[in-house]
Amino acid sequence: MYFNVKDVQQFEAQKEFIDTAIVPLLSLKFDEGIKQSSSAAEYLMSLTAFIEQQFKGRLMLLPPFSYTEQTKSGLFVPLLKEELHNVGFKHVLFITCDHSWTSLMDQIDVIWLPSIPLESMDREVKKTVLEDQLKQVIPILSSKWTQS
Repeated sequence: MYFNVKDVQQFEAQKEFIDTAIVPLLSLKFDEGIKQSSSAAEYLMSLTAFIEQQFKGRLMLLPPFSYTEQTKSGLFVPLLKEELHNVGFKHVLFITCDHSWTSLMDQIDVIWLPSIPLESMDREVKKTVLEDQLKQVIPILSSKWTQS
């Protein structure tokens, strides 16, 4: 499910079944790192949309939490996790290509995956890459779901 009116209405009607929130963490760089930043953003948004397709009805994909190095603060993400728990999500997972978020793994559930440049791939290769990445995420989701 996406964070849009149609899916949110369905979420409200079926809250007990939709227990997981996925939040992409996107690093925005506007200097010499802009190309890499935009490539990582494209990859992360493609991957999280692919995850949403596979688990529709079990999780909600939230809009990305976007930040720059100057606005990045470890306090905001744990607060977001707390708010999402308070509204009924049992599991709140943050997915990112920025390895620095793994330092907060004692406070938040972070899935770190290295960015893969998708922009030069044709549709079929891109789909294969996303399927391979999904195979890495499924065990993490499964372990979270079996813990509760």
